[in-house]
Amino acid sequence: MDQQELQRIAQLVEMNRQKMARIEEQVTKLTEIRLEQLGVVASLKVLATNQSTMIPLGAGVQLPASPNGDTVVIDIGSGVQAEKPRKEAIEILESRLSEVDEVLTTLQNEFADTEKVVTELASTFTEAAKNIQAQAEENPDEPAAPSKPARRRRKHGTELTLDD
Repeated sequence: MDQQELQRIAQLVEMNRQKMARIEEQVTKLTEIRLEQLGVVASLKVLATNQSTMIPLGAGVQLPASPNGDTVVIDIGSGVQAEKPRKEAIEILESRLSEVDEVLTTLQNEFADTEKVVTELASTFTEAAKNIQAQAEENPDEPAAPSKPARRRRKHGTELTLDD
């Protein structure tokens, strides 16, 4: 294995590590969404018991409220909101939760697969680097890679010198 192959493996390792970072970000965002939805489902179930509740307005301010209706307004997609019975809203949210769980499982599997690839590539890289280093130590007279002599460039409008 030569230097170019080692560089290619190193690039593959880096690309896969970046992929893992992106997957990790997506998992974090989906986990936050999932926790929010779980909180809303729990709140809707408590509201079904007609207990008083606090509605957060922001800046640490909450509005005490006693719900007297059986409906809530829920986003049903594309920014369209509809009034639905609490029971139906809970079903919609639980359906969304199962979809989020499926995506999370897929992302976690993809992360594990990518992590396995990175581990294999890293061990291949390490082994190849050791082999190249061992070869270099065995044959110290031979150059590791042929180097091209550096060409000197002349600036436009300058005269030739003895070095040229």
